[in-house]
Amino acid sequence: MTLYVVATPIGNLGDMSPRAVETLRNVSLIAAEDTRVTMKLTSHFGIHTPLTSCHRHNERDKAQEIVARMLSEGIDVALVTDAGTPGVSDPGMTLTRLCAENGIPVVAVPGPTALAAALSVSGFDVTEFTFYGFLPREKKPLEEKLRAMIGTQAAIVHESPFRIIDLMAAVARVLPQARVSASCDLTKLHELTLRGTPEDVLEQLRQNEKTEKGEYCVVLDLREVPLPAPDTPAPTLTPELRLLSLMLDGVSLRDARQRLQEEGVRKNEAYAASLRVKTLMERENDE
Repeated sequence: MTLYVVATPIGNLGDMSPRAVETLRNVSLIAAEDTRVTMKLTSHFGIHTPLTSCHRHNERDKAQEIVARMLSEGIDVALVTDAGTPGVSDPGMTLTRLCAENGIPVVAVPGPTALAAALSVSGFDVTEFTFYGFLPREKKPLEEKLRAMIGTQAAIVHESPFRIIDLMAAVARVLPQARVSASCDLTKLHELTLRGTPEDVLEQLRQNEKTEKGEYCVVLDLREVPLPAPDTPAPTLTPELRLLSLMLDGVSLRDARQRLQEEGVRKNEAYAASLRVKTLMERENDE
C-alpha cells in the first residue's frame, strides 16, 4: 500500500522514464489531474491501469475517497498531473498530505520538471533561488510580490502565455535592473528561451507571433537589483507638542486634548499634558 508521486513529460514523451512507465503499469489505480490527458500518455506506453480524476476542484473529496480505498483494499496508487511533477504548481498536495497523515508511504518517482529545466538553461548563477509559482494577477499585488523578491539571488515563476506580457511589463517597472530568462515550450519542437533585460524580453514577447502558445517559466537574476532605501521613521511628537501644533491650527486647548485622546493617547496623559501646556501659556502671558 503506497502512493507513488510520478513525474510525467512536460512536452517530450521521450523523457518518460522506464521506472515511471513500470510504476503506472503496476499500481491498481492512477489518480490523474485530467484523465483525458493522461489517457493519451498511458495509451502511448501501452498502460491499461484504471484512471480516476483528482484535480484542484475535486481533490479534497477525491483524496479522502482514494485514501479510504487504499486503507480498506491495501492497493497502490500513482498520482500524476498533466505534465511535470505533482504538487509543484499543480494539484497533488492534498492527496499526498492525507496519505502521509494516515501512515501510507509516499514515494517519489522523479522525472521531468519545467522548474529545473528553466533554471538549467538560464545561464544565471542559481546556486540559490526562490520559487514563487504563479504570481497574483492584479497589478498592485503583483508589484508588491515583485518588490518582495528584492534581496534574493534569483527567483523563478510560472506564468500563463496570456499574462506573460503583463508580467514582464510589471518586472520592467519594478525590477528594471534584473536580468531575465523566459522559457516556453520546454522539451518541445519549438522550445524557446528569451534572455535580456526586462525591457528586452518584453519587446521580444511583443514581436513574437507565437507568444500566447505555451506556458512560461521565468527566471529573474536579481543580484544587481539594489535594495530599497530604509524608511525614515517620522518624528514622534510629545503630547505637549501635539497639543501646541493643533492649537497653532486654531483648535482650542479643550478640543486639542479631545483630539489627542482620539489619536490613542490615554485620557490621564492627555489631561496632564494639557495642564502643562496651560501652565506654560499662563507663564508666558505673565511675562
